[in-house]
Amino acid sequence: MIREIRDLTDEQLKEELGKSNQELMHLRFRAATNQLPNTNIPRSVRRSIARLHTVIRERELVEG
Repeated sequence: MIREIRDLTDEQLKEELGKSNQELMHLRFRAATNQLPNTNIPRSVRRSIARLHTVIRERELVEG
């Protein structure tokens, strides 16, 4: 999983981060209205967002 994220370009990382944040927002709305069958999905999306942030931060530290 993390290897796939590290293979992405900076632009792709930002796109994925935006998509993941949007997905998390939708999942929160679905959870609030009791339409979410699996309550573990938001957790996995949050972890994915954290991985994306980690890779972005690693690249910032390497660059400068």
